[in-house]
Amino acid sequence: MDRNTELSEFLRSRRARLSPGDAGVSVTNDSPRRVPGLRREELAQLAGVSTDYYTRLEQGRHLNVSETVLDAVARALQLDETERAYLFELTRPRPRRTVRRRPPRPQRVRPGVHALLRTLDGISPAFVLGRRGDVLASNQLARALIIDFEALPYHERNMARFMFLDEAARSLWPDWETVAAEMVASLRLEAGRHPEDPRLTELVGELTIKSADFRKWWADHNVREKTHGVKRYHHPVVGDMTLSYENVAVPGDPDQALCMYTVEPGSPSEAALRLLASWTAPPSARSSAPSSDARPSGGPSSDVSP
Repeated sequence: MDRNTELSEFLRSRRARLSPGDAGVSVTNDSPRRVPGLRREELAQLAGVSTDYYTRLEQGRHLNVSETVLDAVARALQLDETERAYLFELTRPRPRRTVRRRPPRPQRVRPGVHALLRTLDGISPAFVLGRRGDVLASNQLARALIIDFEALPYHERNMARFMFLDEAARSLWPDWETVAAEMVASLRLEAGRHPEDPRLTELVGELTIKSADFRKWWADHNVREKTHGVKRYHHPVVGDMTLSYENVAVPGDPDQALCMYTVEPGSPSEAALRLLASWTAPPSARSSAPSSDARPSGGPSSDVSP
C-alpha cells in the first residue's frame, strides 16, 4: 500500500462524510456545492491552516507535518481515537532502506499460549489472531464454533478469507454485513501499520478481486480497532448464541491477540455453548450428552472450504 495515496484517499473520505451542518459551517444558498461533505477550504479554515497547505497534505505531500497540525486536522475532521492514530501512522516518517527488506518471519505461538488454549477448552472458544487476521492457533471449542482452521492449508487459515470466501460464514453470523465490514476496517488499520507486508498485499488483492462486498468496504477507508464486543452466531447444530469477546494482546508478541468468548450465565446461549462443548469433548466425557444424528464436524460447513 502506497502511504501517500492512502493518506490522500483517507483524508478525502473523512472530509466527504462530514456535512457543513455537522461541522458548524454556514452555507449560503447561492453557492452550489459540487463535492460531498466539506470543501477543502472549509476544512482548512476549521483546522487553522491555509487552503494550499491542507491541499498539499490531502494530495499526499505531507513532508514535515507537525503534530500540532495533525491534531488540528483530526479535530476538524472529527476523527475518533483509532482514526486519529491511523492518520499519525500514515504521516510518520519511514527510514530509508539501502538493502532489500526481508519478508516477515512466520508467526509462532508459544507453548504456554497453546497450553492456555487447552485449559480454556470446554469453557470458552478461544483462538490466537496474528497479523492480517491469520488464525495461528485455536482450541477445539473455537474450531467447532467457527471452522476447523487447523484442517485447512496454512495459507487459508485467515479469518477475513473465511468470512468473504466461504458461503458458510454468511449463515454463521446473522449480522454478517456488520461483522464483515468491521473485519475490512481492521485490515485497513493493519495495512497502515504494516504497509510493506507482502502477504497482506496479496490477501487484500485476492479479496478485492473475488468479493464485491470486500471491494466496496475497502474503498470506504474505514479503520477500526477490535478489542472487545458482542457477536451473534447461528450454529448449524446448537442454534443461536450471543457471545461476548475480549481480544487480549499476548505479552511479548505485540502482533498476536488472544480472542476469548464468554456467555451470560444461565442464558440460552450458555446452554447452547455447553451442548457444543459436550460434543467436542473426548468420547469418555460424552456420556451425558444428548443423542443426535448430527455432530459438529469442526465448523459450520465440512464440505465448503474458504
